[in-house]
Amino acid sequence: MSSQISSPEITHAPEHAPGTSRIWRTFWVLSLLTIIELGLGYFLYFQHGHLSYAFTLSTKLLIAALTLAKAYYIVSIFMHLGDEIRNMIMTIIVPLMLFIWFIAAFLLDGNSWKNLRNTDAGSRPNKTEQHH
Repeated sequence: MSSQISSPEITHAPEHAPGTSRIWRTFWVLSLLTIIELGLGYFLYFQHGHLSYAFTLSTKLLIAALTLAKAYYIVSIFMHLGDEIRNMIMTIIVPLMLFIWFIAAFLLDGNSWKNLRNTDAGSRPNKTEQHH
């Protein structure tokens, strides 16, 4: 006598799978943030030259903040980092922050070096001063 374990055949997915409300909420939040970012970007594009520098800079900073919010949602929900313990989160976040700091430091140092190189850093007199 053969013992055969029968398993029910799944022919279709359930209407609303349990636990998907968090995913759908995240989908709508990410969609809304993306629409706001695109709206602000198109606004800056079409108003280029007609806006003050401070307003343009603050709008770009707002777009950057919205992008960081989207990155937070993606990492927290879809990569499941939000469900991890605090030590695991810090193991990932702290090196990332150091990496971002290194990039910013190298860019600022490179820009400073470029500016000093273009002015010879005061190591020799200007060509106009040599003719006096």
